[in-house]
Amino acid sequence: MRLNDEDRAVLDHLAGQGALIIERAIAWCAINSGSHHLAGLERQRQSLLEAFAGLPAAPTEIPLAASPEIGANGKIGERAHPSAIAVVVRPEAPVQVVLTGHYDTVYPETSSFQTVTTRADGALHGPGIADMKGGISVMLAALEAFERHPLAGRVGYRVLLSPDEEIGSVASAPILAEFARLGHVGLTYEPALADGSLASARKGSGNFHVVVHGRAAHAGRDFAAGRNAVMEAVRIAQALHALNGQREGVTCNIAKIDGGSPLNMVPDVAVVRFNVRFPAAEDATWFQDEVDRIVASTTGEGLHAHLHGRVTRGAKPFNAAQQRLFGAVKAVGALLGQEIGWKPSGGVCEGNNLFASGLPNVDTLGVRGGDIHSEAEHAWPDSFVERAQLSALILMKLASGEIDGPALRAAMTDLAETV
Repeated sequence: MRLNDEDRAVLDHLAGQGALIIERAIAWCAINSGSHHLAGLERQRQSLLEAFAGLPAAPTEIPLAASPEIGANGKIGERAHPSAIAVVVRPEAPVQVVLTGHYDTVYPETSSFQTVTTRADGALHGPGIADMKGGISVMLAALEAFERHPLAGRVGYRVLLSPDEEIGSVASAPILAEFARLGHVGLTYEPALADGSLASARKGSGNFHVVVHGRAAHAGRDFAAGRNAVMEAVRIAQALHALNGQREGVTCNIAKIDGGSPLNMVPDVAVVRFNVRFPAAEDATWFQDEVDRIVASTTGEGLHAHLHGRVTRGAKPFNAAQQRLFGAVKAVGALLGQEIGWKPSGGVCEGNNLFASGLPNVDTLGVRGGDIHSEAEHAWPDSFVERAQLSALILMKLASGEIDGPALRAAMTDLAETV
């Protein structure tokens, strides 16, 4: 690969856009868009629709179905979601790229963490500045700059911005799968790892809920007639926790137990909520079998348990097609003077979804920062232009054929057929 004058013109343009890219992200971070805050998500969605309107095709909205939700009372309800945002540009072009991001954050409406400040060391400190409103701003800057390149017509792209990634992408998963089937290469804008590396292999993930029903009774007058759902939930939680260490790389996190009653009442409902991470498909099968066994072990008279939830994202191994793509990204980084490395991650993201549909992808093209999912979340200002230039140059090299997108997709297909 080499840089030509047309490439340099695009990169030089981006070099002058740093303040705009950062200011746009900061403004978005001032909108609380926690995954369950529908009004805030709607405000963020409207802001994104306006921002992405400058691309060659107008953004459209894709309604998402409600997803099931288990309440603290054990009853099944529904969680509504705002629409996803899609932008489809040049779907007839010979090379097709899928770019994804999410506009929800982990910070609830009531969080005290609502705005971006600048730390003494220069880092930007705020909700979503790294994960991933900074990443969405980088994505948009790269696309806008790429449109200035004379070979832009050779690349078409589909952008998907979803409102539910932080809660498992259950509603947006079918759209991610559909877009993935239509692409050659995927680019996702989760933040880089703390040292600036890309995530290579990723574990898979699933969210589960066990609803335990017992029998209510007066704690003094008729204690023996009661069947304590909270105590059975604790037993189940302990059995699930004991799965840790039994299979390499598989972890089960007991996140929450809902339940309880007045102190003079035997509680009759409890809910155990947990997450699993696993490195391979066979590990997910083993875990599911173990969970089924543990839930079925609730056999006491007057007690019964029911499992809800599932694996929502499969594992993303660092296979040969992924290695080829990462090697190409490393070569692009070298042209920019950026040292691109990678390492495995236990985290999951939309890149897992894209991979499951056969799309080779790099899913940590967002800003450099750290402490995501905490009130110490931060991003480094110089990484905004740096990462926008990296993405823009990847697109330029896909357009020139120096990165062969169709061949990368074919390599993934070949690997899938040999499994």
